Amino acid sequence: MADGQNTLSGSRILAAVKASGVSFVLSVPDITTSDGLLRPLANDKELRLIRVSKEDETIGISAGLWACNTKSLILIQNTGFLDSINAIRCIGVEYRLPICMMIGLLEKESGRPPSRSDKFGVKIVEPILDVLGIDHALIDNDDDVERITPAILNAYRDSRPVALLIGRSPQP
Repeated sequence: MADGQNTLSGSRILAAVKASGVSFVLSVPDITTSDGLLRPLANDKELRLIRVSKEDETIGISAGLWACNTKSLILIQNTGFLDSINAIRCIGVEYRLPICMMIGLLEKESGRPPSRSDKFGVKIVEPILDVLGIDHALIDNDDDVERITPAILNAYRDSRPVALLIGRSPQP
């Protein structure tokens, strides 16, 4: 059995997402989560994958699903998060809707916190989330996966956005 500090399993992530009651995952394909998370998700019989053209579209769709009493998760990478800031600010923060985002940190260096990354687009994600008042957690290994279900459940209970930062490419 692999050490939980050294691996990140897509199947464990999907199990945690299902345990939270999410039934739809909204996504633009991204290289960080494609092999270990997005491909298995596309074949999953319990979760419905909705592919969109632009990341900011996921925010409005997620709000619409919430209005229909349906839980969703947005799966994008940090570049798409940055492109979607205004929609997140308006719908998630100002309207206080449970916009649940799983954000792949493209090219984050292993063993280095996002705030210490040499990649500017990775380094600024957490400070932006902090300014927006959005709770966030780094999911960098299997031991961190236990944070996913409570984060999503709390976001829906408290009607507020949350971001789960995927710090490495999950394995299938």
